[in-house]
Amino acid sequence: MDCVPCEGGAPPLSEEESAAFLVQIHEDWRLVENHHLTRTWEFPDFVSALEFTNALGAICEEQSHHADFDLGWGKLVAVIFTHKIDALTESDFVLASKFDDIER
Repeated sequence: MDCVPCEGGAPPLSEEESAAFLVQIHEDWRLVENHHLTRTWEFPDFVSALEFTNALGAICEEQSHHADFDLGWGKLVAVIFTHKIDALTESDFVLASKFDDIER
């Protein structure tokens, strides 16, 4: 699947819908207040974390759906939600799944 661009006005996912999608992605993803998804990866150094961030960023560009990243020495935190509606949509779970496919 690919992310579907949101033009605004799309309904946010219900808690039940989010829960159904959550079981389809990596278990390290966390659903926060049915507003966003977050996941943390750890690395042995800054360069590895940066390279992984760039790989995820390329997916974001390809999908025209962008995560927020918090990059630091030895770790990366990704936060995903649909900015246009400030809530979760199916595309957020699609993006998380695509992140899961990247080899570290």
